[in-house]
Amino acid sequence: MVVAKPGLDGHDRGAKIIARALRDAGMEVIYTGLHQTPEQIVETVIQEDADAVGLSILSGAHMTLVPRIVELMREQGLDDVVVVVGGTIPAADVAELKALGVAAVFTPGASAEAAIDFIRGAVRA
Repeated sequence: MVVAKPGLDGHDRGAKIIARALRDAGMEVIYTGLHQTPEQIVETVIQEDADAVGLSILSGAHMTLVPRIVELMREQGLDDVVVVVGGTIPAADVAELKALGVAAVFTPGASAEAAIDFIRGAVRA
């Protein structure tokens, strides 16, 4: 699983917490760090042969960054990689993100256990 912070968002506490929780649950996790471009994220997914990518976005740029990442993944034939998004995502944007191909959106208050369970199930499927 790749956990990434796309764009100019400088707050990564949540990304680090979820990366640690995923590792503690037995998953191999690659955390890319702050300020990643969509291209860098997709390249990491390819290099690491990841089954899933989690995008942590608090900046409000989710409707620009996520579509670009999904588009680049499709161009690279990564249709089988599960994409999840976490962060401050308005409820009105969740359906549109899912229509783009995002498997799940986790907003503030979602438990790490819920994310772990979802990712395990989605990757197995």
